Amino acid sequence: MSAPRLLVIEGNTAEARARQVQFGGQAASEGYAQVLRELSPGVVTDICYAADPGANLPDGAGIAAYDGVAITGSSLNIYNGGREISQQVELLRTVFDTGVPVFGSCWGLQLLAVAAGGSVRRNPRGREVGFSRSIRLTAEGTGHDLFAGRAAVFQAMTVHLDEVETLPEGARLLAGNDHSPVQAAEIRAGRSVCWGVQYHPEYPFREMAAIFRRISPALVEEGFFDDAAREDAFIADLEHLEGHPDDKALTWRYGIDRSVAHKEKRTSELRNFLERLVLPERSRRGRG
Repeated sequence: MSAPRLLVIEGNTAEARARQVQFGGQAASEGYAQVLRELSPGVVTDICYAADPGANLPDGAGIAAYDGVAITGSSLNIYNGGREISQQVELLRTVFDTGVPVFGSCWGLQLLAVAAGGSVRRNPRGREVGFSRSIRLTAEGTGHDLFAGRAAVFQAMTVHLDEVETLPEGARLLAGNDHSPVQAAEIRAGRSVCWGVQYHPEYPFREMAAIFRRISPALVEEGFFDDAAREDAFIADLEHLEGHPDDKALTWRYGIDRSVAHKEKRTSELRNFLERLVLPERSRRGRG
C-alpha cells in the first residue's frame, strides 16, 4: 500500500520566502510540510511554488495523484491582482475539478474563497496579530469534524491584514470572532471539500517570532507596542515559549491557554483534516 501523498501550495513569492528566512523563519511551505509529516508519519509531501514566474503548476491529472492539498499563508493581498495571484487562483480551480480535499490557512482560506466565487478585503479593524482571541464556533461549526477536540471558544496563532468579506454560495461559516467574522469555513467547490481557517494552526512560536521581526517596525507604528524595546521583549518571550510552553508567568501575562501553548491542541485542525477528510477520501478512492 502506497503512503498518502500531500501537495503543499506555497502562497509566497520567492522574495517573500527569502525575507522570512532572513529573519530566522522558514519558507511557509517547508514549515507546513514538516508539521504534516509530524502529524501523519510516513506521509509524503511535495511543494508547489505557485507564485513563482514560470512555475511548473500541476494539471488535473497531476493533482489527482495526491490525497490532499494544503495552502500556506502569504504576504500577498489578493485584491491587488497580478500573475503571482492569478496563477494560484487558477490552480485552485483545477484542484476543485479533481475532488481532492483541501485545507487552507489564512491566505489559504482567502484564496479558496475567491477561487470559489467569494471576496476578500482589507480588514477595516486593522491587523490581527500574535494571538487571535475568543474564536467562537458557530452552530454549524459545533460538532463539525474540523473542530473535533476544540472547545466552543478558543485562541490561535494569527497574523493577517485581510479577511474574507463574502463567502462563496453554499459555504458554511464554522467560526468567527469580533475581529474577523469569518475565522473558519467549509467550502464545497467543484468536486472538492475544502476547510479553511483565518489563523495558523501550523505555526510554532519560533515562526511567529520570526514574523514579528520581519514586519517590525510596523507593529510599533500601528500601536501594538510602545517602542522597539517592548517589541523585542515580546519576541524573546515567544522564543522562550517554544521550548517552555508551560511557563505559567508568560502564558498568564499574554492570556493564552493550552489551545495555543501546546502543539497537540494548536495543530488539531490539521490533524482532523488528515484523519477525518483526507484518509476517508483516500479510502473511498480505493487507495487506503
